[in-house]
Amino acid sequence: MRLLRGLYNCPQALFKQGCVATIGNFDGVHLGHQTIIERLTQKAKAFDLPSVVIVFEPHPQEYFRPDSAPARLFKLTDKVKALESLGVDYVLCFRFNKEFAELQAEDFIRRVLIDRLNVQHLFIGDDFRFGYRRQGDFEMLKERGADYFTVEANQSVTLDVDGQDQRVSSSLVREAIAQSQFDLAQRYLNKPYRIEGKVSHGDKQGRGIGFATANIPLKRLKSPVKGVYAVWVYGISASLPQGSEVQRLAAVANVGNKPTLKQSPERLEVHLLDFEGDLYGKRLAIEPIAKIRDEQKFTSVDELKAQIAADIDTATDIFKKHNV
Repeated sequence: MRLLRGLYNCPQALFKQGCVATIGNFDGVHLGHQTIIERLTQKAKAFDLPSVVIVFEPHPQEYFRPDSAPARLFKLTDKVKALESLGVDYVLCFRFNKEFAELQAEDFIRRVLIDRLNVQHLFIGDDFRFGYRRQGDFEMLKERGADYFTVEANQSVTLDVDGQDQRVSSSLVREAIAQSQFDLAQRYLNKPYRIEGKVSHGDKQGRGIGFATANIPLKRLKSPVKGVYAVWVYGISASLPQGSEVQRLAAVANVGNKPTLKQSPERLEVHLLDFEGDLYGKRLAIEPIAKIRDEQKFTSVDELKAQIAADIDTATDIFKKHNV
C-alpha cells in the first residue's frame, strides 16, 4: 500500500486507467468502516483497478472547532496501518487547512475525483457533506459525476447491544472507551482497542520518584482515555533476549498532563510491573483493561508516590482476576 500526501504527491499518470474510491475520516477503522473497505476492494478487483481511500489530516472538526472536537481514536499512522491490513492500495491524505476548507465542492469533484484520480466508482455516505460551507452532498456527486463515475451509498453496520440495535460509529466507540467498556469497544472495532507509539525520552520524573515509566507521545489533539489504567503492553518481546516468548506484560498507565509534577501536554506514561530494560525507540502497543481512577493533583510528591503504589496494588488485583 502507498500513502499519498496531497495532490502534489499524486501523479496524474498514476491513475490513468482510473480507480475505485471512498472518502471519510475512518477514525478507528471500526466494523462499519471495515464493511465499506471490503466493498471497496471487491469492486476494485471486479473493475481491475486500484482502490483509494481519501482521508483528511487533521480531522475537519479539529480544524473548525479544536476546543470541542471529539477525541481521536487513531493517529494517521494507525489508520494507514489498519487500512493496509484490509487490502487498500492507496491512501490519499489531504492536509485540511484554510485553502482546503475554502475549496468549492464542484472544484473538489473536478480537480480531485475526475482530473487527478479518474474515479470510476465512488462509495460515499448518503449524509456526506464536503466543500466550502458544506455545499457538496451525495446528490451533487451523483449529478456532477454522472458522465465520469458511478456513486454508491455506504451501508451501515448494526450490533445487538443489551437487546437494542446500535449503528456502529466512531462516536459509539469513543463513548464505550470513555466509559471504560473495553469489551464493548472491542466488539465495535472487531479487535481490542490499543494505543500504539514509539517510546521517547521524557523528563525522567517517574524514575526520580521510584517508578520508571515509558513515555509515549500521543500525537493527537485529544485522547479518548484519560486517567490511570491497568493495561497490557505489547511489543516488549523485541527488547528481550532472542527466543523469548513473552507476548505481553502487565503495566499501569497514566494518560494526562501530570498536574502534581511539572505540567505537560497530554501524554501516555507506562510503568511496567515486571520489566527492567531500555525501551527507548521501541514501538509499543498499549491495551487498556480497566480504569483505576481519574488523574488528580496531590499536595506533595510523597502523597503521589503512595497513590502510585496503591494503583499498582489495584492493577495487580485486576490482572489476577484476568487469570494472570
